[in-house]
Amino acid sequence: MAQTTAPKVLIVIGAGGMGLPIARRLGIGRHVLLADYSTTTLNIALETLHNEGHTVSSRPVDISSYSTVTALAQEASSLGPIDAIVHTAGVAPADSTARQIFEIDLLGTANIIDAFLPVVSPGTSMVCIASMAGGMIPVPPNLEHHLATAQRDQLLKHKDIDAEAQGEGAGMAYAVAKRGNQLRVQAAAVAYGRKGARINSVSPGVISTGLAQAQLSGPGGDLVRGMIDMSAMRRIGTPEDIVNAVAFLVSRESDFITGVDLLVDGGAVAGRKWTATGV
Repeated sequence: MAQTTAPKVLIVIGAGGMGLPIARRLGIGRHVLLADYSTTTLNIALETLHNEGHTVSSRPVDISSYSTVTALAQEASSLGPIDAIVHTAGVAPADSTARQIFEIDLLGTANIIDAFLPVVSPGTSMVCIASMAGGMIPVPPNLEHHLATAQRDQLLKHKDIDAEAQGEGAGMAYAVAKRGNQLRVQAAAVAYGRKGARINSVSPGVISTGLAQAQLSGPGGDLVRGMIDMSAMRRIGTPEDIVNAVAFLVSRESDFITGVDLLVDGGAVAGRKWTATGV
């Protein structure tokens, strides 16, 4: 009797506005393991994918805790060969403190990168969702080096990382954290490459998810709308725009691409930079 081969595994961390459509697109023919901090979000996504015919399981996770992320990685490896890991989880400045942003968006991403390294294998592709905000502020070289290379337990210990910042400090924390995501991915590429795996990041612009809608209706909504109006495409992005980018980065067509950040912002950064100069 022929032995059945375990299906390849897709891990999607963050099962909400970006995670669910990514799981739906990439989950065909794979065992999908969903992870999220919110059991409500997790259960909704689990039921949706199950009803659509996907092979899917789920696990709650707090990405700010390395031990729980490690447990997630171990469970994923027990299901079969890991084909792709897509990390979409995070918080936004509209409804989070600077400390939450640093612990979840910055340290959480470092936890995921480190925890999954032991269980990846040739052909595995990881994609971390960062943000165009990571390229919108000047970051001193010594802070860039720290964000890229510091040990996890030292990552939040730097004079330019102010976890107690108030007011507009949350927005600055978000930009620093997302720059950290881009740099952390770049710095991890060699270690992943030694195992035949790849790691990249995608930096979305303003995408129509629940987090973006909260920003649009919050105190900084006019700033966000102005950024959209100034962009090359002059529209808000859709989750499908991000799904398309992620699908490319986990496909065989991108086998020679690793350690890079793919900006998917409808030309918002370009518009902000060059419109401001009068070009």
